[in-house]
Amino acid sequence: MGVLSGYTHKVINCRIDHLVKYSKLFEQQTRRVMIERTKSRDGADRLRHFIVGGIDNGQLQPGQRLPTERELVARFGTARSAARRMLAQLEAEGYITRTVGRGTFVASKEAENEADRLRTLLDGLKVSPAELMDARLQFESRVVELAVIHATADDFDRMDRCMEQAERGATLDEFELWDAALHQAIASATHNRLIVAIFDLFTLVRQQAEWGKLKDRIVTPERRVQYERQHRELVQALRARDAERAREAVVTHLEYARRNLFGRV
Repeated sequence: MGVLSGYTHKVINCRIDHLVKYSKLFEQQTRRVMIERTKSRDGADRLRHFIVGGIDNGQLQPGQRLPTERELVARFGTARSAARRMLAQLEAEGYITRTVGRGTFVASKEAENEADRLRTLLDGLKVSPAELMDARLQFESRVVELAVIHATADDFDRMDRCMEQAERGATLDEFELWDAALHQAIASATHNRLIVAIFDLFTLVRQQAEWGKLKDRIVTPERRVQYERQHRELVQALRARDAERAREAVVTHLEYARRNLFGRV
């Protein structure tokens, strides 16, 4: 019994040692991932300062071509997905314009002035993440009804590309970028300029600091699978021209996201 007891004790200790080792490895890996994400975001912030600051101080002029995405990634030490996300944000805010095959350019003064007016409006409103989600639930549940009527084959191709890129995304940041692009594509599919402009406001709100503190909660590897399934269901309903099914799909999707953010429906 003493020999068996001693052997059992050694096995238990060995297993405990392995558990401690793997726990430390997991902790180290998690820490490395968080450090890399922080570095990437810091680089994206420097990229933003370069463009916005350059426009404000006159170093970057309207119509001026900006460095390529690859050059910006190398220059500011950020991940390509983070750079793309920041450029998309700057485009939505009216600082830059992007044309496939030509490049990225500083926006015209008119576009900058309009973006400034929108940012001033939002700064005064101080919209909270909870208010944004409530507004999206009401707004997008109606937007899909217009998309059912007006979406073209090109619109559906764009939605498919967004879903495919989101599902291929190697990082959660990249997934979130294409998730936002999908919802923007659905708004664009209404072919209603006022709706697209309102959706641009939503994009601006998501760039506020308070939203940034919460957004990491909304996408985890486990939840990502569910979001991808919900995206597919939504686009299938739109393609089937089924307004009621599309409305139910987007409400289910946004309520799930809101629950993940705030713990409530």
